[in-house]
Amino acid sequence: MKYYIIAGEASGDTHAAHLIRALKKQDTKAEFRGWGGDKMENEGVKLVKHYRDLAFMGLAEVILNLRTILKNISFCKKDIIDYNPDAVIFVDYPGFNLKIAAFAHKKGFRTIYYISPQIWAWHRSRVKTIKKIIDLMLVILPFEKDFYAKYNYQVTYVGHPLLDELKEAEFSARTEFLKKNNLPDKPVIALLPGSRIQEIKAILNKMLQVSKRFPDYQFVIAGASSQPPGIYENEQGIPVIYGQMHDLVSNSEAALVTSGTASLETALIGTPEIICYRTSRITYEVAKRVIRVKYISLVNLILDKPAVKELIQHDLTPENLTKELSMLLNNSEKRKQMLDDFALLREKLGNEGASERAAKEILDVIFLM
Repeated sequence: MKYYIIAGEASGDTHAAHLIRALKKQDTKAEFRGWGGDKMENEGVKLVKHYRDLAFMGLAEVILNLRTILKNISFCKKDIIDYNPDAVIFVDYPGFNLKIAAFAHKKGFRTIYYISPQIWAWHRSRVKTIKKIIDLMLVILPFEKDFYAKYNYQVTYVGHPLLDELKEAEFSARTEFLKKNNLPDKPVIALLPGSRIQEIKAILNKMLQVSKRFPDYQFVIAGASSQPPGIYENEQGIPVIYGQMHDLVSNSEAALVTSGTASLETALIGTPEIICYRTSRITYEVAKRVIRVKYISLVNLILDKPAVKELIQHDLTPENLTKELSMLLNNSEKRKQMLDDFALLREKLGNEGASERAAKEILDVIFLM
């Protein structure tokens, strides 16, 4: 089988890579072409474009880069026609992927969506479009199946791939981690400012300003390999490490995390965290009028409670970060409650094996259609 797969950001690249590995086990003649990142390429995908050239976050950023986005859409459509795959697989990244899915469906290609767009948060009207153009929707959050059922659309819940990814991850002991990265023997606070350049520019500086207020701790930045090192330069001299996000988080007392998949990873690893989010003013003003969920963190959404503190937009200040981080480090009751909530989170996400279940569902729909 020939598969064309599109992921537009770092988390999608990771999840797609695991799906590709599972597909290769069940389809030994599988061939892949697509849009994504290094992890997909390492699994044998002929990479057309890297996600670092695609990650435009927020309304203002999309408007500023509209010409590039339209060129990418036109190029992708032509590339799919030329490749003529047995199925086109879309991994999250809805602004781009839903446009390509409508085209692919119209041209008669099988369309499969792995990791649903977060339309339960906003753009719920997109359900009507999805029902028309997606042959198989595979969801990874437990509440998504019920959400789609309200619109008479049957989807398949396969579980969250992070459970598999974390099971496969190798975690270093604290002494080994510190030695490997030339870090002193002080407790660590992890800074996870995101993988998109817009996120890093908007959020990292707020995180950095807190470091001087905790002299007994060392702060360490988890750098995204897709971004230039210069973007992490800082006056505080806080170090940046690449490719060790899981190790960093597991060896940290707490973490300041940009909202997204990383917040869920941090919770599943079991490190207390604070959720940070900031975007352009126009994007925020539009979003707060249309978003229809109580929380922005996946942790809180899945648990349906404010298990982790969310500091959003104007609330993301050094003063608020200092207050919340102090409580995580010094309030044993608050810390224990958060860790208990993380245990419940893992229970709600269910069993491992999401990638294998997704691969089986994909092959079943291909052979049945």
